[in-house]
Amino acid sequence: MNAAVLSALSGYWRRNPLQLITLLAGLALATALWSGVQAINAEARISYDAAASILGEGRYAQITSANGAPIAQQSYVALRRAGWLVSPVIEGRVGGVRVVGLEPLTAPGGIGPVAPAEGADLGAFLSGAGQVFGRAETLAALPGIAPEGVLAPDVAPNTLLADIGVAQALLNRPGEIDRLIVLPNQPMTRPSLAEVAPDLMQVAPRGGGDVARLTDSFHLNLTAFGLLSFAVGLFIVHGAIGLAFEQRRPMMRSMRALGVPLRRLIALMAAELALLALVAGLIGVVLGYVIAAFLLPDVAATLRGLYGADISGQLSLRPAWWLSGLAIALGGTAVAASGAFWSLARMPLLAGAQPRAMAMARRGGWMALASVALLATAAALAAWGQGLLAGFALLAALLIGGAFALPPLLGLLLKLAEVPARRPVAEWFWADTRQQVPGLSLALMALLLAMAANVGVSTMVSSFRLTFTGFLDQRLASELYVRAEDGAQADAIARVAASRADALLPILTVEREVAGMPAEIYGARDHATYRENWQFLSALPQAWDRLAEGDGALINEQMFRRAQLALGDSISIASAREVTVLGIYGDYGNPIGQVIVTEDLFRALYPDVEARNFGLRTEAENVPALRAALTEEAGISEAAMIDQASIKAMSLAIFERTFTVTTALNVLTLAVAGFAILMSLLTLAAIRVPQLAPVWALGLTRRNLALLDLVRAVVLAALTALLALPLGLLLAWALLAVVNVEAFGWRLPMYVFPLDYLRLTFLALFAAALAALWPAWRLWRTPPAQLLGVFRNER
Repeated sequence: MNAAVLSALSGYWRRNPLQLITLLAGLALATALWSGVQAINAEARISYDAAASILGEGRYAQITSANGAPIAQQSYVALRRAGWLVSPVIEGRVGGVRVVGLEPLTAPGGIGPVAPAEGADLGAFLSGAGQVFGRAETLAALPGIAPEGVLAPDVAPNTLLADIGVAQALLNRPGEIDRLIVLPNQPMTRPSLAEVAPDLMQVAPRGGGDVARLTDSFHLNLTAFGLLSFAVGLFIVHGAIGLAFEQRRPMMRSMRALGVPLRRLIALMAAELALLALVAGLIGVVLGYVIAAFLLPDVAATLRGLYGADISGQLSLRPAWWLSGLAIALGGTAVAASGAFWSLARMPLLAGAQPRAMAMARRGGWMALASVALLATAAALAAWGQGLLAGFALLAALLIGGAFALPPLLGLLLKLAEVPARRPVAEWFWADTRQQVPGLSLALMALLLAMAANVGVSTMVSSFRLTFTGFLDQRLASELYVRAEDGAQADAIARVAASRADALLPILTVEREVAGMPAEIYGARDHATYRENWQFLSALPQAWDRLAEGDGALINEQMFRRAQLALGDSISIASAREVTVLGIYGDYGNPIGQVIVTEDLFRALYPDVEARNFGLRTEAENVPALRAALTEEAGISEAAMIDQASIKAMSLAIFERTFTVTTALNVLTLAVAGFAILMSLLTLAAIRVPQLAPVWALGLTRRNLALLDLVRAVVLAALTALLALPLGLLLAWALLAVVNVEAFGWRLPMYVFPLDYLRLTFLALFAAALAALWPAWRLWRTPPAQLLGVFRNER
């Protein structure tokens, strides 16, 4: 019996190959977008784990200097002699490559090359010339370095490991240490850290890599777009399964009348769909690999530019993401088929077949109710929701509620358009278009979601671009920025600036924990540059004057929101030193907190921190001469100087690459929606023959029928675009005012871009017209005998 039932079920797909292609293609495309995003996320997280494992982040406590300066080698020796089991680490960059120096004889197991890779020699590693461990592409990036390169695929991307002595030589920092790793089992008799090295402090293990935590929001956004793309593809799958179910009703009725048990029929149909889902899922995983390989370089550039996170630019086939792709393909098919199976379970034995449009029309009532409920939920989440998950729940409720509202709203608009129609063909066109809405509703919902996502994301990106450009104009006020290699060069820069620049603004910074979150503390010189160019989101009266007097500090919006601070609150920026919050400023693109105090207060709190970066104010036409003087008189290389325009260009380039991935996903989502319209029109073409034959018989030519079908698709796409615009603007508001605040800690102003929306509408209309061309051409070429055949049968 099972073989006979399966043969009958598979026979349907042999007779309707287009529907089979629709089902497989829809599910494969949806799975491809999801698995591609997961592949990118998995590759990034592997890189984060590799980077964290180098220094034992999350496993070992560390000792750092209390004032942010490097640790003297004598302090390390004193701690070892006092019984402290610590291991030194130095870190820096050479030619853009991260160099990490370790001491393998004292480092805990599992840190760096303590258990060397094949081909490594511990003696050579510790020798004068030394060895450096890294990936092939990292070793190739520094071909001229003296140490021998050893291939180590497990090392983090863009990172080289070396003995600490070799690393100090490469970084030109002899005798300096950045931090000390504290081994877990320490002698009970050792003296306290304050007795041996009072200028050092111990930091507890943080339970995970800093970079991984900073980038969680970025990857969560990618996952959300992957889910949205999967949802759009799932509309195609749902429509194909529903259409197949409606068309197979007579066959299922016959099989049940012949004695096939209902449970067995459902089980065999479920097995059939599971097999199709598995095939489509495998195709989707392969396509996802291609998409991820294409987008990964831009993701790597984004994470490196925004967070300083190095991830591999090469993609690996990891079980975590391709298994999740197969799982979501099977799960999505189960969700899409649940309604059909529920109807089958409740279908009377002798129930007849119903047209697809009638079946869809019966769902209009509950879809309208579900839309109202979901939109009300979205409003409640916007008003009272807290946290990032609530923000994404708001987006989901908003998008799904808007999609469910589309069919009844389209029906209402088409009914209103029918009122002024007076000619018979016009009346038939509007009535027939309204009748086609139920059958096309799933494809139109997919188009609505794709357009709303495009409107929302383009509005967010363009708003960010305008705000970010203005932010750069405010913050990058100095005409030239210079980096000194050491204190002697810093003094030489000051001498040149005294005679050739209008002002020298040192950039003093140290990393500390402030208000329970990682932060950068800056020391700013009291100068008109800051007063004239920086704008506050909110501030106390005379904030700049009080800051100059050392009476308080300025904080960025991220710290203000995450630490739940207010103007006038006190924050601790050093031991036994609290300052008052005088103002809050926008700091777009920065993932962590920031505090600004006056230069005098900073130097009093952190006397060992030397300024190595400077901003120089001068007239724009004097910049070339100033650069030449710095090179000749201070020995500053061209690479250590960068002008205002170059920094802006570099920052904007990072920004543009940041949104390359989301833009690509939006384009792919719109393409999937166009494919959904094409498949829906093709599958409905055969069903519509009995409806079109009488109109053709009354004198409307096949050519005119085809043109009207093409116009119908464009009209429905235009109405969908009209309804997608307010939904997309609501989505943009939710992204900027809710999700962005929860994910990154700042809120962006929202701007409207009518020309962008107009271009997107034309693109959607073009996609709909392109999708309708083939069905219209097939209608035009329909043989008259096929249309006449409708009248041979009683219907």
